[in-house]
Amino acid sequence: MADTGSTGENLLFLTDEQLRKGIEAMFFAYRGFTADPDRILAEMSYGRAHHRALHFINRARGTTVNNLLSVLGVTKQSLNRVLRTLIEDGLVESRVGSRDRRERHLYLTRKGAELERQLSEAQRARMRAAYRAAGPEAVAGFRRVLEAMMDEPSRQHYQALKDSKP
Repeated sequence: MADTGSTGENLLFLTDEQLRKGIEAMFFAYRGFTADPDRILAEMSYGRAHHRALHFINRARGTTVNNLLSVLGVTKQSLNRVLRTLIEDGLVESRVGSRDRRERHLYLTRKGAELERQLSEAQRARMRAAYRAAGPEAVAGFRRVLEAMMDEPSRQHYQALKDSKP
């Protein structure tokens, strides 16, 4: 028997129109998801790259620059520009590795942790409301869809974060 959604649509044979609607829903949802943090970041002349760096430094305290490069999937030049600003503004601290002095380990300062908390809380509030409105089955399905869309390197990073303590 074919898998069907709550509207009775056959999910095994999606039409281009159904896919287009899903793509457009993702665009608009992402715009909403980033709107609150974007306003906070704009006041500081920061962008989404700064937010992503703060988020993942917070999630993996002491992460190396190389690991952050891999997680974010950006160029070294791009990340260095973002990190330089965050370090100069007192939001991130870079420490030389104790085992390998060539490594730089990244930590949020109190100021950086407070900004990250503000940015993430805005997104958690939006996600919490959406999850409550959609219900547990929809939330589980949504997560499965997102995980299925990840490429293998992204899936590995996601799994490592999922397995780590918050």
